[in-house]
Amino acid sequence: MAEEEGGLNWYSSRQRAIIPLDNRFRYPRSLQRVLNQKRFDIAIDRAFDAVVEGCANREVTWISEELKEIYRILHEAGWAHSFETWQGDELAGGILGIHLGGAFIGESMFYRIPEGSKVAMVELVKCLRTWGFVLFDAQMNNPHLERFGATIVSEREYLRLLRRALHHPCDFRLL
Repeated sequence: MAEEEGGLNWYSSRQRAIIPLDNRFRYPRSLQRVLNQKRFDIAIDRAFDAVVEGCANREVTWISEELKEIYRILHEAGWAHSFETWQGDELAGGILGIHLGGAFIGESMFYRIPEGSKVAMVELVKCLRTWGFVLFDAQMNNPHLERFGATIVSEREYLRLLRRALHHPCDFRLL
């Protein structure tokens, strides 16, 4: 994470938020109507830099210019991805994350059109399940993620899950 006074620091929490990839994943009932209306198209890496910018475009952000460049390098190496929702030619929202083996580590998410990031979350979970991923690390919990079934695991349990995921190769496929 970028610090206010500049520079980057590495943070590791004693607890991690995990988005379940099994039947414990859930989402608000009102979102089902939006999904049924098919108002959004899904894309992967179509506008990676725009998703990074969207995630960083906040009053207080931990995504500095230096970190943006690191994400670009990771993206070019095939490790960082954006999972996006679109309405026509307009980027509606997206999720930025890192793909390691069978783990997707969510870094940040944003929306420009209401429900854009929520639809991205639901569709990303569907894709991760289809592609055989075993871990969706959301890192830090919040009330928004709890609405999707996010749970907290201990550092020890997280490291066990991550170790398993790293030895479980998966492709982050293009749609």
